[in-house]
Amino acid sequence: MKPDSTAQPLSSTQPSPSAGPPQPGKPSAGPPLPGRYKRYATWMIFIVVLVACSIHTDATPYQLIVGLPEMGKLLEEMFPPDWSYLPIIWKPMLETIQIAIVGTTLGAILAIPVALLCAYNVMPRKLISLPMRTILNLVRTIPDLLFASIFVAVFGIGPFAGMLALLFFSFGIIAKLTFEAIEAIDPGPLEAMTAVGASRIQVIAFGVVPQALPYFVSYLLYTFEVNVRAASVLGLVGAGGIGLLLDRSLGLFRYDRASIIILLTLVIVLAIDYGSNLLRRKLL
Repeated sequence: MKPDSTAQPLSSTQPSPSAGPPQPGKPSAGPPLPGRYKRYATWMIFIVVLVACSIHTDATPYQLIVGLPEMGKLLEEMFPPDWSYLPIIWKPMLETIQIAIVGTTLGAILAIPVALLCAYNVMPRKLISLPMRTILNLVRTIPDLLFASIFVAVFGIGPFAGMLALLFFSFGIIAKLTFEAIEAIDPGPLEAMTAVGASRIQVIAFGVVPQALPYFVSYLLYTFEVNVRAASVLGLVGAGGIGLLLDRSLGLFRYDRASIIILLTLVIVLAIDYGSNLLRRKLL
């Protein structure tokens, strides 16, 4: 049989079946030039700002090198610690922990309703949520030492002023972090409960609280750890706790006594941190 004369030959532009899939093009050598220049400019601005801030604050390597010998002299005076001073500081240290416990607990209790009122998915009315957020930002603007100084001037020197300072400090931190966690929860259960006719209280109790509770516990434990350290410093302004003895030791240049206070605070903070991690694993 003769071959069909009407069959057309394969075009040279059509790929042959044995040629395989088309080869991908070569990857680009890097980001486009405008993007690369933008990245370089960002780093240059960051370096210029960092160097300018360092110059204006005298935070230069020269200052560090000049201060190293004085730091060595201070460490020589701090060691060995005055171990005979240890029985005297136990009671103020216990007072410091008690201040942190009461201040953190009361601040966390006050933070719960405020966090619910600040979250837009729980309180969509901005006439309520925006003023609550403004008050919360105002509280967070004031540092704990300033709170302690104000309350010492009002209530006098003692642990009560330190407890109030940590109460407001804890309230600001926990409320801020908790309402952000509430806004990030899964909206599906809330929408389902609302669709079947659940009230706002039921939605909060069975839809919001179970999802936000692990975050709230984590923030509470973290704030307690921070407050133990903060309570040790509040005594410098007369707010009770171990800070009073630390201020007195530094004022009398008894750095050996200051070192034993610092070491005891370090041990207690590490113990609290270890216990908080264990408790967080069991609860979360």
